[in-house]
Amino acid sequence: MAGDDPRNPYRSPNMVPYIAPSVRRTATRYLQYGLPDLIPDALFIQTSTYIQRAPLYSLWCAAEENCLARSAYTSSVNELSTRVLLRFPQRVKNRGTADFLPVKPQHAWEWHSCHQHYHSMDSFSHYDLLDAVTHRKVAEGHKASFCLEDTTCDVGVRRRYACTAHTQGLSPGCYDTYHANIDCQWIDITDVPPGRYILKVSVNPNFLVLESDFTNNAVQCDLTYSGSHVLTRNCHLSSI
Repeated sequence: MAGDDPRNPYRSPNMVPYIAPSVRRTATRYLQYGLPDLIPDALFIQTSTYIQRAPLYSLWCAAEENCLARSAYTSSVNELSTRVLLRFPQRVKNRGTADFLPVKPQHAWEWHSCHQHYHSMDSFSHYDLLDAVTHRKVAEGHKASFCLEDTTCDVGVRRRYACTAHTQGLSPGCYDTYHANIDCQWIDITDVPPGRYILKVSVNPNFLVLESDFTNNAVQCDLTYSGSHVLTRNCHLSSI
């Protein structure tokens, strides 16, 4: 994978170089080389959302990454306390013309010993649960991009990125897939009452990586939570 190092100066010239946020105002001069365009899969989320109840002792790695609600970190809870998790998968395609690369250079990635992986971005995805009437945020979650890779690709497109400590990214025409059963692929809704909500899943939520189009970086779904089950409908693309 060394030949695919995103910061290799001998790499293919049609790929976008890393652009720090502080110099993003000059990014227009790179447009001739192309830009990535991330699009989350709305149907993938809608068909596989479910509720899980899990004891806190089984979620310690996720707790270290701040993937639980604030109430999980109070002195009133213990390792036998139960957390209620709204779980859902995510599949993101790069429909652009250049690689989507982590914000941080490789030497700045953070090793997480519990999960045995590197964090190349502080937040690749952000998850919000909003009240269906007031649109007030009632719960949230996030997913650090510990494993940006070409999970699958369109026919004729070669996978170039794998989950390694050397290169992470998402090639044009490829998909990065996170299944619902992995850590932090959830919103902790332990403190949320039954009702009607909106689930919002956003990728590249802080716009730290330049894209050709930010109007398709989120999915919104109508969600009904009964207290024991969840029904997700009408998932569709939206802007962040």
